[in-house]
Amino acid sequence: MLTTIFIILIVIIAAVLIYTATLPNDFVTARTATIKAPPEAIFPLINDFSHWPTWSPYEKLDPNMKRTLSGAQSGKGAVYAWEGNSKAGVGRMEISNSVPSSLISLKLDFEKPFRANNSVDFSLVPSGGATTVTWAMRGTRPFIAKLMGLVMNFDTLIGKDFEAGLANLKRATEQQKLTNSKS
Repeated sequence: MLTTIFIILIVIIAAVLIYTATLPNDFVTARTATIKAPPEAIFPLINDFSHWPTWSPYEKLDPNMKRTLSGAQSGKGAVYAWEGNSKAGVGRMEISNSVPSSLISLKLDFEKPFRANNSVDFSLVPSGGATTVTWAMRGTRPFIAKLMGLVMNFDTLIGKDFEAGLANLKRATEQQKLTNSKS
């Protein structure tokens, strides 16, 4: 009886491992929001890392996080490195492409709590009197991440952060718009 249970357990574990190995190695997580402002009003908030504390949900993970800005002031070559608690982790991002008012691409490298190298794109598309902003992250998933993905939905986890960030970006843009109209 014990031998049968052991064999069944081995077969189940093998099946899960084989299934996990067949899952895609790449992932994409993306969220979109519409902001009632022209791309020119939104673009600087993303293209300059010094503005990220006004909208990025990741800025609130650790109030004592150490942040280092280097490279260009904004746009291509701007670098943001951080070192924080276990929630914030350690990492670095660099703007690798910046097309005024339409696209910001980042190279995103995590060191802790896990190593990962991803790419991030913010695309801004004008639509009438508003702008459609898409925040997308792409990368590869090692086997252990695919295995963890069987019990945790990374798209949902990361997507919630992207949704919060886009909502914050919308508020920040609309507040900036109100402040500018009062001046």
